[in-house]
Amino acid sequence: MHSVKLIGPSRAFLKSCQDYQIKQFSKSLHYPANEDRIKISDLSKNTRKLYEGLIRGDRACLAKSITLVESTHPGKREDARKLIGLASNYSKAAGLEAKTFRLGLSGPPGAGKSTFIEAMGMKLTSEGHKVAVLAVDPSSGNQGGSLLGDKTRMEELTRNPNAYIRPSPNSCHLGGVTRNTNDTILLCEVCGYDMVIVETVGVGQSEYAVVDMVDAFCLLLPPTAGDELQGIKRGIVEMSDLILVNKSDGDLLASARRTASDYTSALKFLRPRLKIWKPKVCLVSSKLGTGLDEAWKKLNEFKNVLIKNDEFHKRRAYQRKTWMWSYINNRLLDIFNDHYAVKTQRESLETHVINQTLSPGEASDMLINEFLKNYKKQTST
Repeated sequence: MHSVKLIGPSRAFLKSCQDYQIKQFSKSLHYPANEDRIKISDLSKNTRKLYEGLIRGDRACLAKSITLVESTHPGKREDARKLIGLASNYSKAAGLEAKTFRLGLSGPPGAGKSTFIEAMGMKLTSEGHKVAVLAVDPSSGNQGGSLLGDKTRMEELTRNPNAYIRPSPNSCHLGGVTRNTNDTILLCEVCGYDMVIVETVGVGQSEYAVVDMVDAFCLLLPPTAGDELQGIKRGIVEMSDLILVNKSDGDLLASARRTASDYTSALKFLRPRLKIWKPKVCLVSSKLGTGLDEAWKKLNEFKNVLIKNDEFHKRRAYQRKTWMWSYINNRLLDIFNDHYAVKTQRESLETHVINQTLSPGEASDMLINEFLKNYKKQTST
């Protein structure tokens, strides 16, 4: 029997489960207000050591903290929420928001994302920055692990003491990022990394959820990026703050210049995502290191424009709200999938859908109604 995984809750499900969300989901995410929100004494012994290690800048504690946040174990999930809450308090008290910069990077396979990150990372660390790279890999459908292993392709940066690379499988989560990438970014910043680069899996138009967790979104393209990239032009180019044409060296230099010219022209016909900034196109060569200074200059220029127009902190605040609802959606789906009423009816309905005796829509409505009916019985007793 083949299993059909539920992709996500419908709007009707979210609306009908509003009271369930308040009673169940808020229990796992309830925080006391203001200064009494979370204390170090609220943490377990092991989690307290992780938090203290984060403040010291201990890379081993950072790695263990990220593993804790990525865990789906109910007990560890509670510890993770407390750790994130305390890290958030520390970030606010220390004013880390103004001292850090988050860069999202996407692009088609073969564009040289890992090579570019290593070259840019080495440049930034040489200038005194501490760089964290969150390389999100596509997951194996069989075991759920990473398929690409980006860390193995950044050998020089991996050995750099001022850099930290964390590859994570996206667990088939759409958007090019993992469900916990936002929390991981926060942990890296608390650990002292002022530059966080999030590399998405970059395999389709859905890979721009990273926009809602970074300050700048950069699209990396190879030369001669013509018809083969039509599928991502409208989806990702419109979301980009900076477009970089990589591999602009040797025999590909002329082609890279044509590509940059084409995209510069195309941007004139696209509405900018922000009224205060027009996306720029730059040529870079990760192999030779050319263009990296200009790219970094444009990114800093973009950040300064955001700060000058009072948009930087507003964007961070909006992103926090966006991810609050993302966590709610994910948690509700987990609760739905784990409910006994769903588990008992799921296999039968999947069989009907596979045999075409029920449409997917009819089966999903039946499953949702079964869940709600049993939930109402629980709350009335």
